[in-house]
Amino acid sequence: MKRKVLLSGKQLELTLDRLCHQLIENHDNFKDTVIIGLQPRGVYLARRLHKKLSTLLKNTKVPYGEVDPTFYRDDFRSKGHPIAPRSMNMDSVIIENKNVVLVDDVLYTGRTIRAGLDALLDFGRPRKVELLVLIDRRFSRDLPIQPDYVGKRIDTIVSQNVKTDLKEAGDKTDGVWIIMND
Repeated sequence: MKRKVLLSGKQLELTLDRLCHQLIENHDNFKDTVIIGLQPRGVYLARRLHKKLSTLLKNTKVPYGEVDPTFYRDDFRSKGHPIAPRSMNMDSVIIENKNVVLVDDVLYTGRTIRAGLDALLDFGRPRKVELLVLIDRRFSRDLPIQPDYVGKRIDTIVSQNVKTDLKEAGDKTDGVWIIMND
């Protein structure tokens, strides 16, 4: 098994900074916009983006929440082991008639995003939903889902995997890797 760096720790930070500036460009003061992280790994990215946005937009409260799409997936019963849901952090978040930016680490088949959209609708009907992903694995969709904000687009084959390492998730370093199975 070989690993190849897609984004080093420094490149990851620069990419997140760029994504924050794109969000500010499109959503100005976030008065009508909410950032929502998708469990599991999209939450760590969303938290980091939220922190950066709060720093860049000093006196502006950027609404933030987290959803778990586990039980909304179309394949959750086909897993060979019991699944464990993660927490949802939507207590003080209102998405009704708001713009929602859904955040995930890797867009592959689109199934997690579809499940995330279903989970999101349990909390209200947003005006608009945009998708922000760190990595877009372009030619592998099962569903017609495309991101609005992309850190990096890559072309991969089925035998390759993309792994995001984030210190917040307990990893030793930050970075994004492509894993090539021999």
